[in-house]
Amino acid sequence: MALVSMLAKHWCMDVNIAGIGGPAPSWTRVRALSKWEKTTDDNVEDDGDFDDESGYGSDVITERKWKIEAEGRRKRQATEVFVPDAGQEYIRKAARRVGLGAFIEVRWYRRDGSDEAYQGMCQVNEFTVGGEKTDLEPFSFTLLGSGEDVEIDNPLAGP
Repeated sequence: MALVSMLAKHWCMDVNIAGIGGPAPSWTRVRALSKWEKTTDDNVEDDGDFDDESGYGSDVITERKWKIEAEGRRKRQATEVFVPDAGQEYIRKAARRVGLGAFIEVRWYRRDGSDEAYQGMCQVNEFTVGGEKTDLEPFSFTLLGSGEDVEIDNPLAGP
């Protein structure tokens, strides 16, 4: 059978709106994402020495940091009373905090049957909104990882 490409749109992200250390997590989807990307920034040190006579060097990764950059369209419930998307709103509010109160917990996973799923603590580096008068209001944010992003069981995987 031929291989087929995986679609980026099958990634999704949840935020724990119960907060870190709460009695039980309350995972809420961050909806209306149109772009999502997780990357690492690795610190690399030269590990070469005079003992290597082949002429080839050596590098060692001494630290790895992760971050998530995402963007989408701000959305709300289609009701008379303004009710924003709960996941977007939690991240927007976290972007206004500093120090210990600024940490949030997120998880991200594929929803196409893959077992890929991860979770980590982070802080919101920025949350931008606005646009031109004829735009659908966009938003974007960057999550800066704090510590390791750990593999978890995909919450959509069957028993």
